[in-house]
Amino acid sequence: MTGQLQICESHRDLSERLADHLAEWAGRTGVTVEIWALPERAVPEHIGRAVFTCIVEALHNVELHSAADTVSVAVTTGRSHLRFTVSDSGKGFADAAVGRGISAMRTLMVTAGGSFSINGTPGAGTTVSGLVSLPICSMTN
Repeated sequence: MTGQLQICESHRDLSERLADHLAEWAGRTGVTVEIWALPERAVPEHIGRAVFTCIVEALHNVELHSAADTVSVAVTTGRSHLRFTVSDSGKGFADAAVGRGISAMRTLMVTAGGSFSINGTPGAGTTVSGLVSLPICSMTN
């Protein structure tokens, strides 16, 4: 077996943190949150922190800038990757102004060994996505 063995949080840790935050955020903002998927396997702690922080920041941007009434969130894990997507039904944009939040999300994902993208369509919303490789994990107790 090749690859680094890393200490991981259980999938429930990240899934529960996300579910709790999404419920709190929806209740506070009045924006409907559709949860399409949450992680079904353990992920390294540093990747879980980066993904959680990016999703929190993406939701903050939705709240401040999008005028959306619905946000869809998916965090999926495959054999070797984790992908997250946050899509809103808001006003979108033609050219993304790269502010501190977007720069911070990109830096978090690149530091975790992944990639980050943001796409907006005027009048049709914005989608924030990240993709990161998952190493072999050893579960914490």
